[in-house]
Amino acid sequence: MSVGEPPFQREITELYSAHHGWLFTWLRRKLGCTHNAADVAQDTFARILHARESVTSIREPRAYLSTTARRLVIDQARRKQIEHAYLQELMLTVETLEGFQSPEQIHTTLEALEHIAFILEGMHDNVRQAFVLYYLEDLTQQQIARHLKLSERTVRKYLIQALLHCSHSVDI
Repeated sequence: MSVGEPPFQREITELYSAHHGWLFTWLRRKLGCTHNAADVAQDTFARILHARESVTSIREPRAYLSTTARRLVIDQARRKQIEHAYLQELMLTVETLEGFQSPEQIHTTLEALEHIAFILEGMHDNVRQAFVLYYLEDLTQQQIARHLKLSERTVRKYLIQALLHCSHSVDI
């Protein structure tokens, strides 16, 4: 300790030196974990430092330290309960929203659909129908030919025209 050290700092240093070992041992027995005991002991002295109360007025330092530490342990348990409840609620929310798209995904999908609709508008009716039936409805060329009352060769020709049109529209 230096001579120019403020009285409060000197008091807290003396309190720490005299009682930290005892507090740590007491907490280790109570908590059953060396790491948690060390954390709570440190937090106890930090709280006392933060309070900036005169340490010399403490009549029973061990009772004061154990009460402060006990309150910190209680606060920590409450925080863990709240955190656990929050995480459970968050998991339920995620499960509920699973399968739903985010607003960004919805926006991107709508833009893509608008672009596709714009491209499809530029096609002749039979070409557009053949394209939609083949690529969106998963019908075979033979099924499309029967549905539109066309030959399979004409359906192939329409699908080629549709792909060329899409390719040309993307390049623009």
